[in-house]
Amino acid sequence: MKSFSELIKTRRSMRKFTAEELTQEQVVELMKAALMAPTSKRSNAWQFIVVDDKETLKRLALCKEQASQFIADAALAVVVTADPLASDVWIEDASIASAYLQLQAEDMGLGSCWVQVRERFTASGIPSGDYVHDVLQLPLQLQVLSIIAIGHKGMERKPFDEAHLQWEKIHINQYRGE
Repeated sequence: MKSFSELIKTRRSMRKFTAEELTQEQVVELMKAALMAPTSKRSNAWQFIVVDDKETLKRLALCKEQASQFIADAALAVVVTADPLASDVWIEDASIASAYLQLQAEDMGLGSCWVQVRERFTASGIPSGDYVHDVLQLPLQLQVLSIIAIGHKGMERKPFDEAHLQWEKIHINQYRGE
């Protein structure tokens, strides 16, 4: 089992996946991680739509003008949504759940990539969130934050190189200009 430090170094965005499917046990493990993500005032305003249907994955791959096509080749896509009426910090809560999903995937040896949906558009100019609402027949109150594409890694990526850490972005006690 990897330490947390190793996990965050090796978790890299994966946009190439093999054709191998995920087991039901793997999907359950991933979703447990999402459901354990902390939320403000334990509102649990998020909802997760787990997609493994190949046709639906192909449709979701068109949710943005660019940087979403690889969803079609993922074994699984988890659409992370939340209800803004249930929590004023739904974006933060859904973001934490999205990150937990990605870290759990890496811990299981799987690859993942965050696809930003909120504030993005399809190639034809439709808001990406509206497009995903139509594809998945989501209730109106749910807002889509992200789609996390998950699958077996289709390529190797080097771990994050600590030599590239931007220590100049760290400020002690007060901001000291760059």
